[in-house]
Amino acid sequence: MEEAQPRATSYPERIGWAVETLAVEPGDRVLEIGSGPGVAASLVCERLDRGRLLVIDRSATAIERTRRRNARHVAAGRLALETVDIADFAPREERFDKAFAVNVNAFWTTRASEELARIRTALAKEGRLFLFYETPSAARARHAVAGAVDALRANGFAEPQIISRSATLVGCAARRA
Repeated sequence: MEEAQPRATSYPERIGWAVETLAVEPGDRVLEIGSGPGVAASLVCERLDRGRLLVIDRSATAIERTRRRNARHVAAGRLALETVDIADFAPREERFDKAFAVNVNAFWTTRASEELARIRTALAKEGRLFLFYETPSAARARHAVAGAVDALRANGFAEPQIISRSATLVGCAARRA
């Protein structure tokens, strides 16, 4: 008897891991920072029914790619998109249960004070921020995570936790303080 082969995925491991780690609930209000081609948006929206995802990206091209990939989620009202840099993001009345970013360098290579302040304002009282990063080496991952944890603490986030899938696929999760 032939052994069943694992099912191939059509998206990078970091995206699947990120969405799995978010543990999206059907009613969650989610903010994605930096959409790329919209793969994470697809996976998040498939888990929502009465919830909603807002995707922001400074690239109009990325927003358009996400819109095309997810036309049915946009039509159903589960997905909204906005072309804006996170440092300029002005959240409206809605507050988010979860916010996340995958491979958004600002969070890993700078203190990201303005960006983290915007996210903190956008999160609900017990909202959580998840930052995911795929690095070229384990040493780079350790350095990046240490900097991100320090930045989260310095910018009003509580209980930052280091999360990882492998030595080079890492992240941080923190609660709005």
